[in-house]
Amino acid sequence: MRVYIETYGCALNRGDSAIMATVLSERGHEITENLNEAQVAIINTCAVRLETEERMKQRIRELRRTGKRLVVAGCLAGALPATVSALAPEASILGPQAVERIAEVVESPERQVILEGTKAVKVPRVFEGKIFIVPIADGCAGECSFCITKLARRKLRSYPMREIVEAVKEAVAKGAVEVELTAQDTAAYGLDLGGEVRLPDLVEEVAEIEGNFMVRVGMMTPEQAMSTVDGLVEALNMEKVYKFVHLPVQSGSDKVLKLMNRKYTIDEYKRLVKELRSKVPGLSVATDIIVGHPGEDEEDFQQTLDLMKELRFERIHLAMYSIRPNTVSAGLPQVPDSVKKERMKTAMGLYESIAYDIHSEYVGKTVEVLTTELGRKGSVIGRLRNYIPVVVKNESSLGNWVKVVIEEASFYDLRGYKLN
Repeated sequence: MRVYIETYGCALNRGDSAIMATVLSERGHEITENLNEAQVAIINTCAVRLETEERMKQRIRELRRTGKRLVVAGCLAGALPATVSALAPEASILGPQAVERIAEVVESPERQVILEGTKAVKVPRVFEGKIFIVPIADGCAGECSFCITKLARRKLRSYPMREIVEAVKEAVAKGAVEVELTAQDTAAYGLDLGGEVRLPDLVEEVAEIEGNFMVRVGMMTPEQAMSTVDGLVEALNMEKVYKFVHLPVQSGSDKVLKLMNRKYTIDEYKRLVKELRSKVPGLSVATDIIVGHPGEDEEDFQQTLDLMKELRFERIHLAMYSIRPNTVSAGLPQVPDSVKKERMKTAMGLYESIAYDIHSEYVGKTVEVLTTELGRKGSVIGRLRNYIPVVVKNESSLGNWVKVVIEEASFYDLRGYKLN
């Protein structure tokens, strides 16, 4: 059959879509980018925020009206299957921890509801462009009180190292120049395998594969990063690994972290970041911050701003707290929306100012950039070795290291021209 896959959300979701495409292709089905040509439509949903959930519901309604066989996959399907069934009673439902079972759903003449996966997890063998996204684990070891994703991905399942390495070898041979190792918590990799193999072991195995490519290590929780920090330092210092970590702090207040059920203190987080920066030259640190979580008062918010000023993150994913059903935080006294919006505006202004200052230091310098994606108006987008994005205005080829003179900066990226 011809199958159309539409994906929303994080890199892990994109990796899950690649797994579904791999499974279906191996079964003889054709993946099409044209919805009109498809016999089956799969929507891989996200549910991390309320507005995202509403957008997913609207898109499910639109796809249902096409009259095609519909499969609702992803985190909305896993966390709120009853909601999906009410929206589209005839649609099949596939939980995010059951993506390897997509063929059962597509090939069944009847509606299927599959929320549990198998032990024989699948690693993707397909990718687009020059970037290969490979999930290394599913689920996490945490119990954050605000998180609906935990309800969709309940168990930690680490994928076999051998399969990941083989998939990367194949992707590099086909032209991938960036390999994204992704998971809900990459640093939790291997905990369910007895702890004998952890994230640094996997990164080192992948980085030793022959070829012209770089490895990007995806998001990791601070507490799991702390448990393997020495190995993490060694892995990040490897030549083919981007000098980049994504360590969500979520709040600068110990009181709020406790309400969130996060498993570290701010002092522990600071020590982790400072140790990584001191031992990995040029390291770029990204983080996530939730503004207006229940229980956050003005002092707590000020502590978050103070943390931003002290650690000067290169990138911050800022989000206003959003009530998610069936989570602990949803039952706590809420911060008024007007207060959340004002705090969000303040935090965003501070973040943009700090990031612009960091990026401005590159203006006038010549840097090495690995080109990975097509940009607008004939440009390409690449990455520095610390993963800061660069728009290269006079380049059209992908997959190459090029020398670029940086002419301007924004809080988001750098821009410049390739040296001839």
